[in-house]
Amino acid sequence: MLKPLPACTALLALLTSCSSAPDFTPKPKGYNRIDLPAHRYQALGGNHPYTFEYSQEAVVRPDSSYLAKPHWLNIYYPRLHANVQITYMDVQRDRKLYNKMMEDARKLTGKHQIKATAIDEQIMRTPAGLRASVFELQGEVPSQFQFYTTDSTKHFLRGALYFRTATANDSLAPVIEYVKADMIQMLNTLKYK
Repeated sequence: MLKPLPACTALLALLTSCSSAPDFTPKPKGYNRIDLPAHRYQALGGNHPYTFEYSQEAVVRPDSSYLAKPHWLNIYYPRLHANVQITYMDVQRDRKLYNKMMEDARKLTGKHQIKATAIDEQIMRTPAGLRASVFELQGEVPSQFQFYTTDSTKHFLRGALYFRTATANDSLAPVIEYVKADMIQMLNTLKYK
C-alpha cells in the first residue's frame, strides 16, 4: 500500500523543479590571475667564485641533491613556485673538462626535444664581456629557459628555470616572462671572482 505523504512530496518536488529555468550564460574559458611584483634586485652574498644580482622575491638555497657540487644553488621563488637551478664548475684551464661541460649543457637542453615545439638559441655578450648561450624552449617542457656562460678558461656556469607545478605553460606565460627577465639580469650582472 502506498503512503500518500511520500508520493505527494515527490510530486511537489517534481513540479517545482520543472518551473521556469533560470537564465544561464556560459562563461568564457579563463586563467588564474597572477599579480607579479615589480622587479627589484639584490647582490648574491656568500663566498662563491661568482656574483650576480637576483630577485628580492627569491630565496637562495644551496643545492641539496646528491649530485650537487660546491657553489650549486637554487634561486627559489616561493610565491611563484619557480626555481632557477644554478650549477657551477671550475674547469681549471682544462680544455677537455671545458668541452665536456659545454657538451653536457647542450645535452641537457636537447633532452627537451621530445616535448619541445621549438628550441631557440641566442648568443649574447654580457656587459662584463662574457659570452652566454641562451635557450628558450617552447611547448609543454619542464624547463622553458636555460643559459650557460663561461670565460672559456676557468669558470663555467649554467642556469635553468623549472616550475614546481603541473600548470600548463600557456597559463604560466606571464610568470615565465617575469623569471626570464630576472635570469637575464643575473647574466647581465654576472662577474667571476
